Amino acid sequence: MNYAALKKFDIANGPGVRVSLFVSGCRHRCKNCFNSEAWDFSYGKPFTAEVENEILTELGKDYIMGLSLLGGEPFEPENRAALTELLEKSKRKYPEKQVWCYTGFQFEELLKQETAKKMLGYIDVLVDGKFVEELKSADLIFRGSSNQRIIDVKKSLETGGVVWLEGIWRREMGSGDIYK
Repeated sequence: MNYAALKKFDIANGPGVRVSLFVSGCRHRCKNCFNSEAWDFSYGKPFTAEVENEILTELGKDYIMGLSLLGGEPFEPENRAALTELLEKSKRKYPEKQVWCYTGFQFEELLKQETAKKMLGYIDVLVDGKFVEELKSADLIFRGSSNQRIIDVKKSLETGGVVWLEGIWRREMGSGDIYK
């Protein structure tokens, strides 16, 4: 697996200060994607044990709220094994750090694939759905277009249906915080 970028102080891709890994490779090719250079699986640098250790070290800092995975496409089959291993290690070492993941796939699609379902088991919040230029809005929180959902993965897996992360709708409507 290759990665396009590693941000150690990211405030745009989930709540609080986060470590964000932008992986390479994406077959969705959404119109006006903000990161189209990362569509190429060979773009960027190889994801090595050293990079993984760097991420785990950064996650240990007190001011880091969690890890965000973006792309490219984290759920491309070529990226799943390395990311599942990273997520398993990060959850074991820092169970209190929240993991967010952005994907063009639908949650329901991912549940049908064993390797994707295993990866979902380590993710707290999933922003799913392809970016759709015609549904783009600057008023949206943590997503680019209104078709995308911000899913509480743990509750969704427990109930068997999609459960939105609490508070997102209130925040987008101009009232309340994203936390209860």
